[in-house]
Amino acid sequence: MKIKLPNIPIQAYDYHLPDEKIAFFPTKNRDESKLITFRDSEINHHNFKDFPSLISEDSLLIFNNTKVIPARIPLHKSTGGSIEIFLLKPAGNNLSTKSTMEQDAEVIWECMVGHKKRWKDGEILSSEIEIGSKKITLEFTWHQRVLNEVKIKWNEQESFHEILQAIGKIPLPPYLDREVQAEDSNRYQTLFSSELGAVAAPTASLHFSEKILETLEKQGVKKSFLTLHVGAGTFLPVKDEDVSKHPMHREQLVFTREIMRELKDHQGPIISIGTTAMRALESLYWSGVWILEGNEVPAAGLILPKEFAYMEFQNTYSNGEVIDAVLDYMADRHLEQWVAETEILIMPGYKFHFCDRLLTNFHQPKSTLLVLVSAFIGPDWKKLYESALANKYRFLSYGDACLLTRSEKTIDNI
Repeated sequence: MKIKLPNIPIQAYDYHLPDEKIAFFPTKNRDESKLITFRDSEINHHNFKDFPSLISEDSLLIFNNTKVIPARIPLHKSTGGSIEIFLLKPAGNNLSTKSTMEQDAEVIWECMVGHKKRWKDGEILSSEIEIGSKKITLEFTWHQRVLNEVKIKWNEQESFHEILQAIGKIPLPPYLDREVQAEDSNRYQTLFSSELGAVAAPTASLHFSEKILETLEKQGVKKSFLTLHVGAGTFLPVKDEDVSKHPMHREQLVFTREIMRELKDHQGPIISIGTTAMRALESLYWSGVWILEGNEVPAAGLILPKEFAYMEFQNTYSNGEVIDAVLDYMADRHLEQWVAETEILIMPGYKFHFCDRLLTNFHQPKSTLLVLVSAFIGPDWKKLYESALANKYRFLSYGDACLLTRSEKTIDNI
C-alpha cells in the first residue's frame, strides 16, 4: 500500500524565542493569561476571561483529563553516587496507565535513567520512605537494561500512586530549568485532572478556572473528556532535516463509550482543548480505519504507526463509521474502554477529521507541536507568532494561549 509522507523541512519551523518571552512561572490566577485569536488570517487580542464569549453555544469542548505523576525519582548508590529515574510509561502491557498506578507490590516501567552507566546489571538500589506510620523499603533493579526497563518492588500493601507521592517529584518541562516549587504541584495540573499517567501537563487546559467552567456551563456549551497520557517525547526537538523522519514519541490514549457517542452525535463545532486532545481525537479516527481495513488488533493492544495516517486507502470513512467500528469492536470483546497507543505525526497536508478549532499555547521552535499548528492554520502561523512576540505574550507551558480556527486550505486530502 502506497504511503504519501510529505517532505517537510524542519528549518521552516524555526524562530527566535528570547528567554524573556518564556513563562518560567504561572500567572497568579489561571484565567489571567492573554488569548490571541486567529481566523481567516485575521488576528485579534483578548484576555483568557473572554474565551466563553469567543465560542458558539453549540460547541463541544474536548479536554484531556490526564494527570501528571511525580515521575522523577532521585536515588543514591551505597557508594554515594546519584541516579535519577524518570518514569515514561508502563512496560509491556495494554492496561491503562491508571490501572498500573493501582498496583500494590511491584511495577515495571520504561524509564530515562540519569547516570545510567553508574548502575550495573544485577545491582539493587534501595530507598526508604514513610507513608503515614508505615516505613516502606523500595528496591529498584534492572528488568531489561537494554530497553531501559526498571522493576520497582516494595514491602507494604500501598498503591504505586501512593509510593510515587512519597518519593517522586513533578517533572517540569526541561526548558524551565528550575527546581519544582510548592505551587507547581497545583498549577501544573488541570482542575479536572483525574487519570494518572502523564509526565507532562496538557497545558492549554491550565488556563481554565472554576469561574470560566461555570460560565461555559451556563451558556450551554458542552464538554467531554478523553485521556492521552502526555509523554516526555513531546519536548524532543526535531533533529532530522525532514520532519517525516522524526521518530515520533508514542503516547497512550483512552476513550470511553460515552465520549465516542458524544462525538458521533454532536452537530456543532468541536473545539480541541490542546494538541494532546487533538492528537487523541485524530488517533481515534485512525483506530477505526485500522479496524475497518481488516487489520488485526494485537493482544497487547493497538499501536498506531506514524505512517498509517498517510497511507492511501481505496475507501474513505466518515467519523460515524470509524466510531461505530471501534464501538462494535469493544462490544464484541466486552471492553469498557478503548485503550491504544499512537505515534501519529500531524504535518502540513494532513486532513483533519474531528476538530474545527484548537486552543493551544505557544510552542518551541522546531517542535512537532509547532508543525501541528502549521498543519491546522497553514503558513500564517509565522504571522501569528510574530504578533504574539511583538505584543509581549508569554510562551510555552506556563504561557499564554491562542484560539485557532482551521484554515479551509488545510483540509484537502494529502
